[in-house]
Amino acid sequence: MTMSSDTNTPSTVSVEEFGPDDNEVLPATDTNGSASALSQLTEWAEANAHPKKLFILDTNVLLSDSQALLSFGNNDVVLPFKVIEELDRHKDRMDETGKNAREAARKLSEFTKQATGSLSAGLSLGAGRGTLKVMSAQDLPTTVDLPAEISEAGSGDNTILRFAMSMAASFPEETVVLVTRDVLLQLKSKAVGVTCEDYKKFHVATDTSRLYSGVSVLKNVDVDAFFADKEGFRLPDETTVGLMPNQFLVMKDNSTPAKSALVRFINKKKPLKEVDKWVPGKLTPRNKEQQFVIDLLHDKSVKLVSLAGLPGSGKTLLAIACGLEQVMTEKAYKTLVVCRPIMPMGKDVGFLPGSLEEKMEPWIAPIKDNLRFLLAQASGGKKAKGTEDSMKLLFEMGIIEIEAMTFIRGRSIANAFILIDEVQNITQHEIKTILTRAGEGSKIVLTGDLDQIDNMYLDSISNGLAVVTEKFKEHPIAGHVTLIKGERSELATISSQLL
Repeated sequence: MTMSSDTNTPSTVSVEEFGPDDNEVLPATDTNGSASALSQLTEWAEANAHPKKLFILDTNVLLSDSQALLSFGNNDVVLPFKVIEELDRHKDRMDETGKNAREAARKLSEFTKQATGSLSAGLSLGAGRGTLKVMSAQDLPTTVDLPAEISEAGSGDNTILRFAMSMAASFPEETVVLVTRDVLLQLKSKAVGVTCEDYKKFHVATDTSRLYSGVSVLKNVDVDAFFADKEGFRLPDETTVGLMPNQFLVMKDNSTPAKSALVRFINKKKPLKEVDKWVPGKLTPRNKEQQFVIDLLHDKSVKLVSLAGLPGSGKTLLAIACGLEQVMTEKAYKTLVVCRPIMPMGKDVGFLPGSLEEKMEPWIAPIKDNLRFLLAQASGGKKAKGTEDSMKLLFEMGIIEIEAMTFIRGRSIANAFILIDEVQNITQHEIKTILTRAGEGSKIVLTGDLDQIDNMYLDSISNGLAVVTEKFKEHPIAGHVTLIKGERSELATISSQLL
């Protein structure tokens, strides 16, 4: 059965549109390739040519992306001496920041091998790219003093700001841009008249409201026709424009808006899939977004699921419940593997004594909280000791494994339901390392809250969760849901809204 477009086409379908910069139109020209046509194209190219810029990089750009030097096209890149000094200070760190500092240093070493004179004169970054200069303020013909309220002593940011001010004053004919991820340095730069930009290479949207949510509402649909023939029902082609594989649709009836159907769009050639009524054990969904999550988590053909949402919306609880049910009852996976980044909120507690399991104990406490709730629910509210014994047995039998993210590189994890929690604190490089650990028969679930980022080098549109959500949305093996309602408690929900 095919729906007619006059009765079932929704009144509005959300489609991401191209901006003027994304879709420029060439001028009309003589199709015979005349000199006039060539002249028109030349004039258009000159009118639309972007002037070459001179980008001054802050240290945090290289610390967040060791390949940043190659990210500015044919524009020139300048590194102040202070950046080299700060890279040296960070290179011994045994974390992602230290790794990027070392890789950036090696990349700089490769480029400087071709230098025959002073680095302030510039050296080529390669074909189609600009030049790289390493300079001190003393190399500039004009130096500018900072405002009286700003002290350069002990502040690398202020030293870099003074360098940028001096560079702009020395070369007024150039477009000088300071690139930094430090929002306060951006503010100071704009206050003193220096053009400043954030490093946008990893930005996947202009803001969080433009991120893919995984859910759309379709109005004016004949819902009765869908329930009468689920296999033969099809949406008109014009309605499916912009829909992604595994995107959930809330179809509202054209005559009775209160009547609706919850379905998942697979692709244009396959019928809409009604949301699964399956539930993990005794845990039942409290809203439609939680229904969508369970539907994705129970579908083995969807190898990658990303879940975003406010605190208490059920992301981690649903993932653990679905994982345990499919490991223990359905035997669909061999084990449930849980991994969380070691990213403290506030001041770090320092080094922890004991074995790896004991060191990981504070970080997996939220996972155990969810396990206690699920085990207590499954046992009908039996004594706490029984719940603790059951949880201990799950770990001892290898049904649940806790994996430290630090040691996950090099592993190949097959036939496992893998949960990565707090992914908003993971970089794009780290999430790539994790996703490439998935072996045959494994499923990876990523959870996080884009408003709770503790990593100073990430923001809401450049973290691992946002990047995966946007880059995988067109792939049929992936699905995403943004949960919008808190269910932990009334206090938790109101607190997340007010604070």
